[in-house]
Amino acid sequence: MNAISIVTGGAGFIGSHLTELLLSEGHQVRVIDNLVGGHKSNLDHLLNNQALKCFWEDINQLEPDSDIFKGADFCFHLAGIGDIVPSIEQPIDYMKTNVQGTVNVLEAARMAELRKFVYAASSSCYGLADTPTDENHRIDPQYPYALSKYLGEQAVFHWGKVYGLPCNSICIFNAYGTRVRTTGAYGAVFGVFLKQQLAGEPFTIVGDGHQRRDFIYASDVARAFLAAAEVPTCGERYNIGAGNPQSINYLVGLLGKNDIVYIPKRPGEPEVTYANISKAEKELDWQPLVCFEDGVNRMVNDIDRWKNAPLWDPNSIAKATETWFKYLGPNLDK
Repeated sequence: MNAISIVTGGAGFIGSHLTELLLSEGHQVRVIDNLVGGHKSNLDHLLNNQALKCFWEDINQLEPDSDIFKGADFCFHLAGIGDIVPSIEQPIDYMKTNVQGTVNVLEAARMAELRKFVYAASSSCYGLADTPTDENHRIDPQYPYALSKYLGEQAVFHWGKVYGLPCNSICIFNAYGTRVRTTGAYGAVFGVFLKQQLAGEPFTIVGDGHQRRDFIYASDVARAFLAAAEVPTCGERYNIGAGNPQSINYLVGLLGKNDIVYIPKRPGEPEVTYANISKAEKELDWQPLVCFEDGVNRMVNDIDRWKNAPLWDPNSIAKATETWFKYLGPNLDK
């Protein structure tokens, strides 16, 4: 009998890639998504698959005895709300969804006695980290989003310790790829740049552009989630990146020949994100397969998805990040 997998946030960016992978591996998949961050269109190419069922529900309303979980084997918990600035402005919403919402999913998983629970954690929990960053690095969240994701992860491990729920955590560094978010709050670097490229407007680069990010393609992240479900070990966090940070200047060089405008560096952002992936390579038998240049090319080939995305310029970015500078700026002197 094929495994039955639940993917919360399955209509989202990484969730849709994971749903695609699970179906290709013969799983029956039940997607839970409230469609605030996710989009039905991300699953359009999969909707004819009889092994896929979608439940357009909110994890904040999920009951412990939910029928969605009955008979399931695995739960991949990716549902949540992201972005830095909104988390600074609306911390209660982030704690409610990313922490209490996670507890709701954990309770449903516990009642259903699942074989494994895999949580989507964020490398932002490490803050301004030493690099390369391994799983034992100190925890130092710089803003409420990072804190909420870390507390959600701690709840997962607590349910494993107290209730014996088999669980692992995938700590995602800088995920990118097709179906990445195109609208909403300012922050997602690819969404900003691809719309600027379409519009022929200057790329807005934060700081001097020499900062580097450990970009990891979404399909590689999806493979890590599946590996973390299948591995016999439990209670482990796995850092997932490419282990090969790329500069923002190099990224815009791959995207196009637009002019460049440099905008002020933001507090609380590291110069480098760089995942030490040796644990995932060893214990999950996982390694990234999509090279950065190929991944960027795939996104450029899908650039029409950004036709209706917001167009950001220095003035609109400055307005959108006022709260960021107001609250995080003073922390630089502490």
